[in-house]
Amino acid sequence: MLLRILKYSGLLLLLWAVGYTAWFALWLPDISVLADKNPETTALIELRREQAAAKGEKFVIRQNWVGFSYIPANLKKAILVSEDGGFYSHRGIDWFEFNESFRKNLEKGEISRGGSTISQQLIKNLYLSPKRSLTRKLIEFFLTLRMEKMISKDRIFHIYLNVIEFGPGIFGVEAASRFYFHKSVRQLSLEECIRLAAVIPRPLRQSPASANGWLLWKSRWILGKFLKYGYIDQSTYQTVLINLKRKT
Repeated sequence: MLLRILKYSGLLLLLWAVGYTAWFALWLPDISVLADKNPETTALIELRREQAAAKGEKFVIRQNWVGFSYIPANLKKAILVSEDGGFYSHRGIDWFEFNESFRKNLEKGEISRGGSTISQQLIKNLYLSPKRSLTRKLIEFFLTLRMEKMISKDRIFHIYLNVIEFGPGIFGVEAASRFYFHKSVRQLSLEECIRLAAVIPRPLRQSPASANGWLLWKSRWILGKFLKYGYIDQSTYQTVLINLKRKT
C-alpha cells in the first residue's frame, strides 16, 4: 500500500513538474529580440497607465530613445556607481549582494532589501510587477540569467538607460535630461549627470532639479565614489561639491 502511494505521489509530482515547466516555457518572453529591437513599452509603463486611469488622471509619457554612444561617459559611470558597480564583471547576479539581501530578508522575515543588479532591474521593468514576492524574484532571477546569455552587456545597459523611470511619466535619460535640465543628455555637466543618477532609487519622490535632503546626500556619495575611483581629481571634486551645496 505504501509503495503504491509513493508511486502515485511520484507520478503526480512528475506530471506537475512537466506541466509547470511547459507553462513557464510558453509564458517566457522572447528576450532575444532585444538584441536589435527596442521595446515599444514596458510592464512598468503599463502599470503607470493603469494607476493613472484608476485615479481618473491623464498619463503623459515622455521617452526619447538615444544611442548608447551619445550618452555621456560620466552619466554611465554615475549610474553604475550608484546602482551596480560590478555590472561589467558579473553575469547578471551580484552574488555577494544577493547573499547579503537574503540574510537581511531572512532576519526580518520579509523581502525588504532587493539587492538587484542593473540586469535584474531591467527585467523587472520590462516584464514584471514591482511588487516584491518570492515568486516574482525567482522569475526575475531566471530571466536575468537568460538575458545575460543572449544579449551583450552594452546592449543591456543601453536599454536600461532608455527605459528607467525618472519621475511621473518620465522614462529614459534623454527624456529626463530634457525635462529637468532643458537640454539633450549629451550636453549634461558632471554635476547634472550625478544628480540624475542619484534620483533613480526614488524617482517618484525626488527630483534631480533640486538636490535637497536625501538627494543631496546621494549626490555627494556618488561624487565621493568618483574621487575614490580616480574618475575626477580633487579640484573637480571640490568644484562640483560646492555647486551641489548651492542648489540646497
